[in-house]
Amino acid sequence: MNRVAEKRVRLKRRVKRVRHQIRPKRIRALRPRLVFNLSNKYIFAQVIDDATGKTLCSAATNEKSFALKGKNKEAAKQLGEVIAQRASEKGVKQVVLDRRGRLYHGKIAAFADAAREKGLEF
Repeated sequence: MNRVAEKRVRLKRRVKRVRHQIRPKRIRALRPRLVFNLSNKYIFAQVIDDATGKTLCSAATNEKSFALKGKNKEAAKQLGEVIAQRASEKGVKQVVLDRRGRLYHGKIAAFADAAREKGLEF
């Protein structure tokens, strides 16, 4: 297996491990999951209710209304504020952060701190 394929396999393993830790059955019905995902160009966030399998709200840095394009820390911070505002409009106060196997620092930490400042609890 080449180096890129090994990295993908390791990431999938971490994603599975993190999701298993944050999704026990007793929490699944109580709190939706706040998913943070990075692509090569943009940052995406979704609030997903796993009990019904529906996306409650979403935000991304590639939206036309989004001021900062790209995937730097400032864009992650602004995205955290936007997703917290949209979640509070839907009546969601408590979530579980799904960091998709990434380490909690840099962009993810900036995103989470901004979402907490705007009222989301996790």
